[in-house]
Amino acid sequence: MFEGDRRFQIVVRLADSQRSEVLALENLPVTLPQGGSGTGAVTVPLRQLASFHVGEGPNRVSRENGKRRVVVTANVRGRDIGSVVDEAQVKIAQQVTLPAGYWLAWGGQFENLSAARQRLMIVVPLCFGLIFLLLLGALGSARDALIVFSAVPLALIGGVVALWLRDMPFSISAAVGFIALSGIAVLNGLVMLSFIRQLIHEGVSKQKAIIVGALTRLRPVVMTALVASLGFVPMAIATGAGAEVQKPLATVVIGGW
Repeated sequence: MFEGDRRFQIVVRLADSQRSEVLALENLPVTLPQGGSGTGAVTVPLRQLASFHVGEGPNRVSRENGKRRVVVTANVRGRDIGSVVDEAQVKIAQQVTLPAGYWLAWGGQFENLSAARQRLMIVVPLCFGLIFLLLLGALGSARDALIVFSAVPLALIGGVVALWLRDMPFSISAAVGFIALSGIAVLNGLVMLSFIRQLIHEGVSKQKAIIVGALTRLRPVVMTALVASLGFVPMAIATGAGAEVQKPLATVVIGGW
């Protein structure tokens, strides 16, 4: 009836509460193909055609887009997650050969970081452009708007140097710090330039107005810078929970001044 006594194995995943159903599976009738004798259909229990074994297996099988997925997680300490993933990708590409049908995807916080970086590539230039347009509307002169806006690159250089001195990578919080720093730099320049223009409008010569305006508004500008810098000092030296977000932002603002 069974040529060569051929058997096959069926793998069925059952929960602990369903182990009693194994006996029902063994007795499941299977209809055999009819021979040429024209006799009626013959059925045999499944245990004669397949072998049953009870063993341990994974308690959960995750799938994504109809494909099996295995998640490997790791926590990063003492380094930024971007450099760790870059180094891991290089080593995996050199030392690991994936079989056909396998693929790798980097997710978690690194995936969120990559998405945020892509958004910042659009948001940051847009913020700078909007700042210039606001200056142009407030001053009514492209030359004066450029003079005030020239403080922004200098402030950004100070923020970059501060990150370099503290050995901190560029992160999302650091990018937010650069945007805040740009606003403060533009505000101080706008205060000084407005006063200089006021003196020129009152009949003071341009050279004298620049000197008097710079000396007169130096104290308010310095006080504004000190308030911004000293207010971020606790964040810059923080070591508790959330310090990895606070420190880059505060470092950029302090270094820009």
